[in-house]
Amino acid sequence: MNKKTLVFGASLNPNRYAYIAINKLVENGIEVEAFGLEKGTVSGVEIQTALLPYTDLHTITLYVNPTNQKGYYNAIVSLKPKRVIFNPGTENPEFYDILKQHDIYFEAACTLVLLATNQY
Repeated sequence: MNKKTLVFGASLNPNRYAYIAINKLVENGIEVEAFGLEKGTVSGVEIQTALLPYTDLHTITLYVNPTNQKGYYNAIVSLKPKRVIFNPGTENPEFYDILKQHDIYFEAACTLVLLATNQY
């Protein structure tokens, strides 16, 4: 099963975890979309600066702090992902409640660890 993933908070900086996550997802054969503040390409994945109406998303993996997530709650919910991963530093109980109300599964986890341990 292809777990098409949106990296939310994608970065062109190779020192950022979002950048590393794009690379690791691609290496694992997962279809990747990317949304961030700056256009560019990472591992053949084009980073979009506008949140597109992505379809068939399995996972949205967050690399945006809770304060900056607030403006995207409705947009993320409207994408109807099967799962939202809150990577370290992005944990957000307020958003957890919203996701629960929309029957969207979420977990506070690390995408890189999940991939490395075959739990993604």
